[in-house]
Amino acid sequence: MSSYTSTEIMTVTAARLLSDKDVCFVGIGAPSAACNLARLTHAPGLTLIYESGTIATRPNVLPLSIGDGELCETALATVPVPEMFAYWLQGGRITVGFLGAAQIDRFANLNTTVVGPYDKPKTRLPGGGGAPEIATNCGEIFIILKQTKRGFVDKLDFVTSIGHGAGKGDREKLGITTKGPTQVITDLCILRPDPETCELTVVSLHPGVTRAQVTDATGWALKFAPELAETPAPSAEELEVLRALQERTRIAHGQA
Repeated sequence: MSSYTSTEIMTVTAARLLSDKDVCFVGIGAPSAACNLARLTHAPGLTLIYESGTIATRPNVLPLSIGDGELCETALATVPVPEMFAYWLQGGRITVGFLGAAQIDRFANLNTTVVGPYDKPKTRLPGGGGAPEIATNCGEIFIILKQTKRGFVDKLDFVTSIGHGAGKGDREKLGITTKGPTQVITDLCILRPDPETCELTVVSLHPGVTRAQVTDATGWALKFAPELAETPAPSAEELEVLRALQERTRIAHGQA
């Protein structure tokens, strides 16, 4: 069996969720790595869209930001940001939004704004950008982030992007018709909303990970599915493609 890091199995597991038919609105960082891995392996027809207006972009290296020239240079088309949001996103043409976050709660609401009080935060984060609109207008949302008590919190310091609000039915009360978060992929496990409550529930543990490890990395009383699966380990091909992508990225960005 190939050896791999916790970050690699998180990225590979997230990539497997995407299909050739998806049109995916991609966040920078971990979501971008997962989406491009999918495009370079099992889903070559995957359409990637970034917030800067690049449509069907096929970057050779991972972008530093949504303004990275690599995205525009390899895109089928680049449209103005207002068109991207009004026609593509709000028009219901994007099947999956792939997001990261600094904090997430039990109902998959996300914080990318501040840690601590808003007026005097301990840390000011990058902000929402297009994430609030992505969270409400894409067909469904996949979330990828490392699992720690600092990130998986009982109460968000700030709600940047709505997940399932305070539970089942909250999205509908706000007039939101899309599914919202359907998958949360971490470096330890896979979580999905419970069908009855929309509370995040562990459905699969990554190889070698225990219930205790996942519980200890969560800031609320985490629930587990009655029948837990084990996440399939990354294949040699998946690891080879991911590592080659990351190596190209390091060289392109002048990193040692």
